[in-house]
Amino acid sequence: MSDNRQSLSDLASLTANAPAAAETVAADAPIAPVQPSAPLRAQEIDSLGRAYATGRRKDAVARVWVKPGTGKITVNGRDQEIYFARPTLRLVINQPFGVTEREGQYDVIATVKGGGLSGQAGAVKHGIAQALAKYEPALRSAVKAEGFLTRDSRAVERKKYGKAKARRSFQFSKR
Repeated sequence: MSDNRQSLSDLASLTANAPAAAETVAADAPIAPVQPSAPLRAQEIDSLGRAYATGRRKDAVARVWVKPGTGKITVNGRDQEIYFARPTLRLVINQPFGVTEREGQYDVIATVKGGGLSGQAGAVKHGIAQALAKYEPALRSAVKAEGFLTRDSRAVERKKYGKAKARRSFQFSKR
């Protein structure tokens, strides 16, 4: 028991002397210069000043180019209001700009193939988010926090043989 008390008193004396020892070590050690917080990724821009990304959703694949501009979004050569007539689909497309507070600052040119309108809108949103993160790497954390950089892998389940649809059985007939 006395050995424990002895060691505790030794520890107390060590901790009493520790701040002074730490100050001498800190004074002798060179101070590393603080570097500005540089983005972890480099900006990826082509020769025309655009950032390119591919977005996918269901069976739709979107090729998206983002460049500074007035906020005009062109999908398959048509304006977004014409191509995506439903307001909810236009809302989906503009989500990455809303999260990053960049509405009206970038022009988007997208070509979409495959899937339906809902899948195509999701693919364009995914492509815009990826391209924004490539154009301004500082925005990547904000876009990623909303989950826009993650490809939504949900797709229609395939039809199985012996079934009417993917899981639905044929109607049972007793006679």
